[in-house]
Amino acid sequence: MASKSESLVLFDIDGTLVRGAGLHHKNALVEGIRRVTSLSTTLDGVPTAGMLDRDLIAIMLRTAGHNSRRIRMALARIMAECQNCYAANCAIDLRGNVCAGVPEFLSGLKARGAVLGLVTGNLSRIGLRKIELAGLREHFSVGAFAEDGTTRIRLAQVAARRAMQQGLVGKGCRISLIGDHANDVEAAKKNGFRAVAVATGVSSLEELRAAEPDILVPDLTELDPGELM
Repeated sequence: MASKSESLVLFDIDGTLVRGAGLHHKNALVEGIRRVTSLSTTLDGVPTAGMLDRDLIAIMLRTAGHNSRRIRMALARIMAECQNCYAANCAIDLRGNVCAGVPEFLSGLKARGAVLGLVTGNLSRIGLRKIELAGLREHFSVGAFAEDGTTRIRLAQVAARRAMQQGLVGKGCRISLIGDHANDVEAAKKNGFRAVAVATGVSSLEELRAAEPDILVPDLTELDPGELM
């Protein structure tokens, strides 16, 4: 039996692993809503950074006049249809959208025996397709997505639990969460994980510093993978 890793490193996707991959994603959410409800909605003016897809869908439905009950009843069907829309109309190649230092950093972690996972507000098929198109899919063994919980804090719990249930890491392993938004820092700290913030998304270094991460870097070229082991 393979030995369990002593380090689990969890990553956000948008703004952390890839940047500028949002247009097809946003279009898929809008189109998924239209296909299920016939409503015309938009994300124009809605701050999407750090948000879960399920919450963005709810915001658009609420703006279009749906009450909470109608949103709950339609949400599962809409989330499924949004993922179908993304699969049919996503970008062809996202390798040019990979954030600075990411491939080398992931390889460095894997070489040291770390298990890598995802904690993202993306719906699962959208998030997995993004990292596949970015050429990063092979690095990740586990993840939690927008279907798996109502907060990013909960998603971080789910990803860590899955890694343990699958026998990839032990209960005493060191867990780090890397993200580009204050919500990622909060999710890490509320779970007792090491919070690593990178300023490769829309949040500035100053905004991220205010969230008080354990480690703050401009991008992953500035972080030694050995610090997370």
